[in-house]
Amino acid sequence: MTQKPRMAQASDGVFAPGTQLRHKKTGGFYRVVCLANIEASLEPAYVYESLQTHDYWIRPKAEMEDGRFEPL
Repeated sequence: MTQKPRMAQASDGVFAPGTQLRHKKTGGFYRVVCLANIEASLEPAYVYESLQTHDYWIRPKAEMEDGRFEPL
């Protein structure tokens, strides 16, 4: 029997849902919505919202946590 892959949990990430972040390069402000999984690879990814435009974005967890974002 094939075991179902473990799905991302909010506690798996450095940034909890609701955390507000600043992108160091662009200066944009964002709010973390949740930690999810990318369908094709099941890689954990953050769903986050721009506080300026209210657009939603998805970025792999590794990229979000590599230092380009800082909590406010």
